[in-house]
Amino acid sequence: MSDQYLTFRSTPSGKSKDKTHIIIVGAGIIGVCTAYYLTKHPDFNKDTHHITIIESRRVAGGASGKAGGLLALWAFPQQIVPLSFKLHQELSDEYNGEDEWGYRRLTTVSLEGNIENSLLNDSEEDEVSSLTEASEKTDLKSTPSTSQESLKLEDNLQTDITTTNDANDTNEQINESKTFTTNSTGSIGKPLQKRRTVTKNSIKQEHLSSTPHLPSELNWIKDNVIQDWSELGGKDSTAQVHPYKFTNFILRKAVESGAVELILGKVEEILFSGETGCATGLTYTPTRNNGKTEEEIVEILGDQIVLSMGPWTSKILPDCPISGLRAHSITIAPHRGMVSPYAIFTELKIGNSQYVSPEMYARKDEVYVCGEGDTLVDLPETTDDVEVIKEKCDELFHYVGKLSPNLAKGHILKRQACYLPVLDVPSSSGPLIGETNVENLYLASGHSCWGINNAPGTGKILAELLLEGEAHSADISALDPSLYFDASVLIDEE
Repeated sequence: MSDQYLTFRSTPSGKSKDKTHIIIVGAGIIGVCTAYYLTKHPDFNKDTHHITIIESRRVAGGASGKAGGLLALWAFPQQIVPLSFKLHQELSDEYNGEDEWGYRRLTTVSLEGNIENSLLNDSEEDEVSSLTEASEKTDLKSTPSTSQESLKLEDNLQTDITTTNDANDTNEQINESKTFTTNSTGSIGKPLQKRRTVTKNSIKQEHLSSTPHLPSELNWIKDNVIQDWSELGGKDSTAQVHPYKFTNFILRKAVESGAVELILGKVEEILFSGETGCATGLTYTPTRNNGKTEEEIVEILGDQIVLSMGPWTSKILPDCPISGLRAHSITIAPHRGMVSPYAIFTELKIGNSQYVSPEMYARKDEVYVCGEGDTLVDLPETTDDVEVIKEKCDELFHYVGKLSPNLAKGHILKRQACYLPVLDVPSSSGPLIGETNVENLYLASGHSCWGINNAPGTGKILAELLLEGEAHSADISALDPSLYFDASVLIDEE
């Protein structure tokens, strides 16, 4: 899809004059969905309302363009997941999401395997290649491959890193109580920092007790290295989108309303009324097409300000407990055609008490792979400044190649990294959605690995809050930003 519809200005057009002006900071998937659902709300009128989206670099430049795009009914928080999952389906039905942004239902499985011997003897590659040919011919006949002894499942949920999208919290080995820890990075693997525990019983599973034969459709995975597997979700509860394509398409629909204006600029600070203390606008430095910022400072006034800046939120609201977790990912062109639609979470033994947990999401024209998150490098100034470590990406390719000869003989299309917005609050997994304790200042961030999943629900809820004063599509009282930090300290600093 062409991005020609994206016309960015460096300064306001003045079209907001005498209208209710809503300013959204951030053209990621959350900000875009908020703008879209505002334009679709029955109380919205382009003759009386105007929306300005301010973005520092590019649409979907962060996790919204680099996440895996997994959608699941067993995601968190459950206050908004069912709503958002339903909205994803409705959007796809209305706009042909299958063709426009790769929407489809799929099966999600967890695999436990041992690739230690394969790594110790990489000269085995030639043998693997020959086995591949025979394996693929056998797979066409849907003949099960040899089984391995079943081991107990020690698995975590990890979704969309990006990569993420949309898309990783780091992993932690599962304990004997057999629980899943959903990481804050955007994947369903072993979380590094914030973790939300989900009991195994809360997730649909189909576990093979004596033999680990994989489903016949999962013919791109070698099951001679798989020791155990389970189904985490079927087509009734899991789906996927291509986050970058989805974000751009929904933004196009919002812009087509005639009420949305796009500005390229880096926000500097929030403006407040000296009399009432409420938010009245913000200042920003315009960004040139080459990515450099101008020296001038531009002031823009608005009636309601929405911060949907992901991990960059705390750069504007210093006391906001949201940080960034870097996640690397790659996309791979398989060697032979496309692979069957599966999302795969893994726990792979690579040495004595050493495990890795790459995730694989089969898309229509590629396979997305992500790994655990890290906090080795502080959050940079913009999405364009995110450091990508080539070795981490190549390592992902190496590990998944031990599971899939089809991927091993394929090639890497993209190496990328992004930061996921992690809520640093032990009592909550996030996100924070709603008005802060500063009037007219709203927040929608901290979605961790489930930002792509929960974007439509978040956007619809914010539209209700902004235009009606309350949310009625979901109970988000536990996600109230004022429960977790004081935004009014910014007023005292002025």
